[in-house]
Amino acid sequence: MDPVRNPYAPGAGQRPPELAGRDRELQQFEVVLERVARGRPERSMVVTGLRGVGKTVLLNTFKSMAMQRLWGTGKIEARPDQSIRRPVAAALHMAIRELAPRHRAPERIEEFLGVLKAFAMRDPAAAKGTSHWSPGIEVPASRGRADSGDLEIDLTELFVDAASVATDLGVGIALFIDEMQDVQAADVSALCAACHELSQSGGPLIVVGAGLPHLPSVLSASKSYSERLFRYARIDKLDRDAADLALILPAREEEVEFTQDALDALYEAADGYPYFVQAYGKVAWDLAPRSPITLDDVKVSAPEAEEELAVGFFGSRYERATPAERDYMHAMAQIGDEPVPTAEVADALGRKPSSLSPARDSLIKKGLIYSAERGLIAFTVPHFGRFLRAQPI
Repeated sequence: MDPVRNPYAPGAGQRPPELAGRDRELQQFEVVLERVARGRPERSMVVTGLRGVGKTVLLNTFKSMAMQRLWGTGKIEARPDQSIRRPVAAALHMAIRELAPRHRAPERIEEFLGVLKAFAMRDPAAAKGTSHWSPGIEVPASRGRADSGDLEIDLTELFVDAASVATDLGVGIALFIDEMQDVQAADVSALCAACHELSQSGGPLIVVGAGLPHLPSVLSASKSYSERLFRYARIDKLDRDAADLALILPAREEEVEFTQDALDALYEAADGYPYFVQAYGKVAWDLAPRSPITLDDVKVSAPEAEEELAVGFFGSRYERATPAERDYMHAMAQIGDEPVPTAEVADALGRKPSSLSPARDSLIKKGLIYSAERGLIAFTVPHFGRFLRAQPI
């Protein structure tokens, strides 16, 4: 088989050749776009799921859908050690640059850019009297709008002004936030407040977030009304039909087929997780001598695919953990693959739950585990428990 023609793409955020099993979410976002375009009130949207289920791919697809409707778009990736003030400013700058050539009143664009510049430069974390942000905005910073230093006030005013510019053109603006669970607590509160104001005023600006399964609880802990503020879409592994389509359709474009028992073995190995489907499919293609790809080809290729996953997908995350954190994760893995009680982990380690709080909290901050619900924790990466059980303690 020609590796150059291999259609499978197991990369971080890389769109697979066939985005199978996500029709419901794509239709939901299409409705959001259409309602906003017609001036109807609509909630912002949040996509949640484990690592490797395709949240970033879906977010990028949503962004493409918005761009096709000539919306202004911007995207950021949240970091736990960074305020969203300047990343949001940069993203909205990008969105307005997309809209500016079609706006008939250049002074309106300049007015907004002045507000945007003032918002970005009013960063309490920056050294007093300095600004390291170089947005390429030539207009002077405005005064008295989005520059109070209170992010909740400033972000609300910035969003309202950006939505006003989009209204002039009869389009919308979409701000996409990946790894949204990493937004700092105070910033989450500000973001929810700004979205709440927009939902009441009907401004055509929406926030579309993607994050780990505990993101809804992060949002609700910030603002009690967040559960009504966002449209939530939980994505999971693909069902059998969708997983087969993700393999069959790209191969068919290259005039390559799979035998049924090969598809059975690939589904059993990948368990329907989109990243794993691509990873196993790619290696099976590379090692198969000819079409159709058979069960024997899958058996030969599976160990190589598993080795690649062990190093790149699992191992890179495992290496980020300290010895104490690894002990904690090994204890979780020995209990099982479902969400496990923190008390059971403490019992397995012969420790008091309170003494393990630092390790647990650090693992949550590193994005390796999440709090499924009060008293329960789970791995953010599918099959991570199985990987850990194969590692020496």
